[in-house]
Amino acid sequence: MSEIDLTTAETHFAFGRNWASYAQSVTEVEIKEAEVGLLRLLGGHSPQATRFLDIGSGSGLHSLAALRLGARHVHAVDIDKDSVDTTQALLSRFAQDRDWRAECASVFDLTPESLGEFDVVYSWGVLHHTGDLDRALRCATRLVRHGGLFVFALYRRILADFFWRIEKRWYAHASQGQQARARAVYRALFRVGLRLTGRRFEDYVAGYRSNRGMDFEHDVHDWMGGWPYESITPEEVEALMRVLGFERVRSFAGRGRFLGRHTGIFGSGCDEFVYRRL
Repeated sequence: MSEIDLTTAETHFAFGRNWASYAQSVTEVEIKEAEVGLLRLLGGHSPQATRFLDIGSGSGLHSLAALRLGARHVHAVDIDKDSVDTTQALLSRFAQDRDWRAECASVFDLTPESLGEFDVVYSWGVLHHTGDLDRALRCATRLVRHGGLFVFALYRRILADFFWRIEKRWYAHASQGQQARARAVYRALFRVGLRLTGRRFEDYVAGYRSNRGMDFEHDVHDWMGGWPYESITPEEVEALMRVLGFERVRSFAGRGRFLGRHTGIFGSGCDEFVYRRL
């Protein structure tokens, strides 16, 4: 029997449906938070007059943030058609008069010959879901112009990776009822974990802010269903980026919202990286 190709959209979790559900609740509050998050990664510098590529645009929120912060042109791509439709709807709603394009495409098919090069290539929490993280990183970096920035976030490696790979593969192909029951179990255990650390679940959810812009419930569904799934250490990122001709500008590693973030008993957070092409 031939091996399943995990780089194809058909094998992936339906991320786009989750983004479509979340995007309905996006307001100026969420947009402003996305702008603040992007500025933090860019060291406080607005992406004025830049060509900005968003790989794995999801809801389109960060493409919108880039446009609102002054990007000259934003090109958003996602392998999931529902995500592309959601991105187009959000940008048409909030940035109709700006220069942008959203299309369905895999990172593995993007080339500088077809798209040109970009001042900023951005991919938050996406490339570890492509089915081939190493190749995805190599493909994405080809789109960064000399002196340009590659801004990305990847799941940090945790002790529970083996368990989560099994869970995600099952969840991604489970029925909606099975998924709902699995989320209920996760929430119950998470509530207990918070209580053991002296925190209240209600307070945690009320103050929840996802770096990708989601609320707690959408984020749980996204985490539990995130198949394919890979993780990486900051040291491995550094080694690969040096080989590819990039220098680290800044990183935010070792942080995370999840309880037991080093063991990963409730999940893994994303480490964030900003590299410049030499």
